[in-house]
Amino acid sequence: MTNSPPASPGPAALVVVMGVSGCGKTTVGAALAQRLKVPYADADDFHPEANIAKMSAGIPLDDQDRAPWLSALAQWLRGHHETGAVLACSALKRNYRDLLREGNDEVEFVHLHGDREVVARRVAGRPGHFMPVALVDSQFATLEPLEADESGVTIDFDLPVDDIVAAVATHLGAPAVILTTPRIGEAK
Repeated sequence: MTNSPPASPGPAALVVVMGVSGCGKTTVGAALAQRLKVPYADADDFHPEANIAKMSAGIPLDDQDRAPWLSALAQWLRGHHETGAVLACSALKRNYRDLLREGNDEVEFVHLHGDREVVARRVAGRPGHFMPVALVDSQFATLEPLEADESGVTIDFDLPVDDIVAAVATHLGAPAVILTTPRIGEAK
């Protein structure tokens, strides 16, 4: 786990849980939002049909495909400036994260990082999801880890969800609580 000082400590933070497909963004993001008592959104729900069709066909999105999607996500974050929020979003490149930060300087990033084989196994085990295993390698190839000047924390995605959420809450300065959630990929 690597840390940089949080930009805006406390439960009203804007947090983006980021990483490659299958790293546990949705599970961790939802648990973190519940823990912080703030709204939650999954970036997958903001993709236009054309993006979903492209990914479903095994074709990676390019920056042109992502631009309107990222703009909508940044707008959603700006709309939650007062209340705080958690967004699960791949945010694989620095310039994507910069777009999410536009007008949202206090955004904290939680990079869920880990082993490619674990991700491939998780993606293969998700029935009905539009992201095929064939795109896992392109996700890792595109990934640009958080840089030293980006506010956030990098955490091993293979830790239990409780531990990840507790570490993020501590990073944000939120009071500690004990949670009982399963490891990512385990049945609830």
